[in-house]
Amino acid sequence: MCYIRSLLGNIWIYGFIAFGVVFASVFGWFLPPKFHMYWWNHLILPKVLWGMRVFGGLDVEFRGLENLNNNAIYACKHQSAWETYVLTTVLDKATMILKKELMYIPFFGWAAKLYGLISVDRSAGASAMKKMLESAKALVKTGRPIVIFPEGHRVPAGTSLKYKPGFLFLAQNLNMPIVPVALNSGMFWPRSSFKHISGKIVVEFLPAMTMQGDKNEFIQKVQDCIEKKCYELNQEAMKNFPACSVNYFEEL
Repeated sequence: MCYIRSLLGNIWIYGFIAFGVVFASVFGWFLPPKFHMYWWNHLILPKVLWGMRVFGGLDVEFRGLENLNNNAIYACKHQSAWETYVLTTVLDKATMILKKELMYIPFFGWAAKLYGLISVDRSAGASAMKKMLESAKALVKTGRPIVIFPEGHRVPAGTSLKYKPGFLFLAQNLNMPIVPVALNSGMFWPRSSFKHISGKIVVEFLPAMTMQGDKNEFIQKVQDCIEKKCYELNQEAMKNFPACSVNYFEEL
């Protein structure tokens, strides 16, 4: 039953996303940026969420909504593809940082560019940071917050990598606070997995933080804050939905 549900969920999710990408990348060149935000965050992605819930058995709960702020950098844990589809339904003006290679994918890359996603060339060092900052400045001026994944890529639930300093670089140069974001999506939809385990994914927006003291110590403080809350959310998931325990690994 789980595999049938996962199959139906994947067909629905990727079918709608593919439709959204093709439509936006073909017709979107003639439409203003506001169209792309509305197209994705109010038309396509809510239907994706509906299909996740009905076919994939994946519900969602957003906590800490009082901490949302359009003038902020959101430093988010990255356990699954799930959050890349869902976060902008609650942060409906947000843009995201993604690796440059994704922009070369036909249709997807065009749609991402039109939406205003910010690409970064990880191999380009300081010059990449400068270009990222220039793109971010232009979007922030239009009232768009920024979502960044400090670990750089998806990691299994219950594990962590050293956070990269890009989120702090943006926060300092844009004079914006950092809102840590914890979640447990990897407990239900692991990275590169076909199978979805039914349950409730929780996303929690934590109180904003601003740079204080030593740079490296502050980055570690942000990491500790996010990882501690993720641990709590993972434990909560295993208690309420025991089947998802198979996707949990002890934290590194």
